[in-house]
Amino acid sequence: MQQTIVDVSLNNAREVLDASMQKLVLFQFWSARSEGCKQLSPLLERIVQQYPQQLMLARVDCDKESDLAMQFGVQSLPTVMLIKQGRPVDGFAGVETEQAIRDKLAPYLPKPEDDLLAQAEQLLGSQDYAGAYPLLKDALALAPQRTEIKLWLADAAVSLGQLPQAEALLGEIKLAEQDALYKAVVAKLQLAKEAADTPEIQALEAALAATPDNHELKEQLAVQYQAVQRSEEALALLLTVLQQDLNFGSSKKLYLDILAALPKGDSVASLYRRKLYSLLY
Repeated sequence: MQQTIVDVSLNNAREVLDASMQKLVLFQFWSARSEGCKQLSPLLERIVQQYPQQLMLARVDCDKESDLAMQFGVQSLPTVMLIKQGRPVDGFAGVETEQAIRDKLAPYLPKPEDDLLAQAEQLLGSQDYAGAYPLLKDALALAPQRTEIKLWLADAAVSLGQLPQAEALLGEIKLAEQDALYKAVVAKLQLAKEAADTPEIQALEAALAATPDNHELKEQLAVQYQAVQRSEEALALLLTVLQQDLNFGSSKKLYLDILAALPKGDSVASLYRRKLYSLLY
């Protein structure tokens, strides 16, 4: 049964119940003589039409189908029963507000973050981590307790070189939730850390430790950091140069180039844009 709104009789009641195996069916018991039913019907129709894949409105005219209403044990009008997989899971009698109805339906409907996750999953499949990153970040803002979102965001962060952020996200995962995906992202992070500590970087870090005020070394080290996607460390280093001399070498251009390369919505980019703005203005 493909209809979103259907009138129910004894002849098709079984077919409607069968439809509840695939979607949530709202059995609405109503009468044209009831003012409450007249108020409720437009609300139910509007909501159901917004979720044609998940919801069906099954209308039972109790003036014509009194036997069916009796079989369902209806005692007052309007009455709405929520049927899933052939069994009642919730319901209400009387007129409810639209928000109250939506709250009852929420467990059976797609959550806002699910649409973002579906889009991000497609991008991750094609290794478009920069495209997936802002979607995953928005999804996590909507559902901060969902572990799988944290893991996918951490995975994208590792691929984009945002290693401190990935490490922070992984640190929030409880022991009981450390599944195969968690272990895979941890391993990926560890490999990224090892790859990001090159001999060139080690040599420049040692030279800078010996001459900590050498701006040329800071620029060179920042370039090496960015080459292995250690963007936050590169920005922090360049900021120390710009705080001393806004026009030193190519530090400002390099700083802006790194900001531009970071994914949309990245918190590191937002932080270091504000820091540069405070220096300029």
